[in-house]
Amino acid sequence: MDVPVEGPLARHTDGYRHCLEQRGYSPRAIGERLELLGGFSGWLQEHRFPVTESTPARAQQFLDARRTAVRERVPTLRALAELFEFLRGERVLLLERAQPSRLEDLLDCYGRYLERDRGLAVLTVVRYRRMAKRFLAYRASSGGGETGIDGLGAAEVHGYLLECRSRLVVESAKREAADLRSLLHFIYIRGLTSTDLAAAIPPVAGWRDARLPATLTAAQVAAVLEGCDRSRPGGLRDHAILSLLARLGLRSGEVAALQLADIDWRAGEIRVRGKARRDDRLPLTAEVGEAIACYLRGGRVPSSSTSVILTKYAPFRPIHPSSITRVVYAACERVGLAPVGGHRLRHALATEMLRQGGDLLEIGQVLRHRDLATTSVYAKLDRAALQTVSRPWPGAQR
Repeated sequence: MDVPVEGPLARHTDGYRHCLEQRGYSPRAIGERLELLGGFSGWLQEHRFPVTESTPARAQQFLDARRTAVRERVPTLRALAELFEFLRGERVLLLERAQPSRLEDLLDCYGRYLERDRGLAVLTVVRYRRMAKRFLAYRASSGGGETGIDGLGAAEVHGYLLECRSRLVVESAKREAADLRSLLHFIYIRGLTSTDLAAAIPPVAGWRDARLPATLTAAQVAAVLEGCDRSRPGGLRDHAILSLLARLGLRSGEVAALQLADIDWRAGEIRVRGKARRDDRLPLTAEVGEAIACYLRGGRVPSSSTSVILTKYAPFRPIHPSSITRVVYAACERVGLAPVGGHRLRHALATEMLRQGGDLLEIGQVLRHRDLATTSVYAKLDRAALQTVSRPWPGAQR
């Protein structure tokens, strides 16, 4: 699709088009982005801005002016992200280097501590750092100084946790407290507080294994898998993801981390990059192997990425675990089930193994639990076995 472009960006049109083609954008999407480029370039020419002024700030001014002038939907600045990246690569724009704030410096230091000293996985570091930024920004806005640490004491920590508890379920509140405990201990060992406020965090009320593990029946899992439209590339991808979750018991992060080299087709094994940087090898069942092979042959776009699962739309890149959760939500909705996360499929696999006669040791090996106590929760689901050891309540009639 040829889109006439005038103004300072006109001579970069062909290069930008080639960049979009290389990233896998459809002809229609390329046309839309070139049309937006033409509008931006014309606006720069109208206001007599040179090509070096084709910055995100100028683009935002252009989009705001366009939004005021027309009633139709106007794209956001995100639609021009590839343009700015391309222009930086062409040395038209210089890479903007903002001066990091003291809070950003502290968060970067905390991230390095989590990764190097504690050896946490990348996604766990991201989660801890995100919580730290949320807490410290909250404190900074409440008079805690630029980093949020000024005047920090046990009362402030308790107040924050009480506010969290009012809006979070027990499991999420427990995680928030654990993440905050890690941050407070780091602040103490860095000498930024005189006492270790991590010890001031009370445990969140809740009892371990108080409920039965939520699960799906074998028929429901089969329906979720069959609900994927495997005549389309997106359906092949979703079927491969769901098969890894439901038939091998992988976690969402493990599916996202799966690399092409992790699959040993000849040996029929798959390498799983699990929690705490632990690597395991699992048998690659025929069902899961076929699902992955069909996706690689007919659903995965050609890419230089070594990740098995890529995003559905351009620019094609490794999928994020949160996107895998949305895949499971959509799969449940397609077959009329309430949306559940990927971990529910993991529970379903354990439940079905137990129903088929598997013992807890076998389930723990498949789910790659380091402690059998983690697996023991599934014993509560074996009601037939529990009835053989149950005793009548004293004084009650059976």
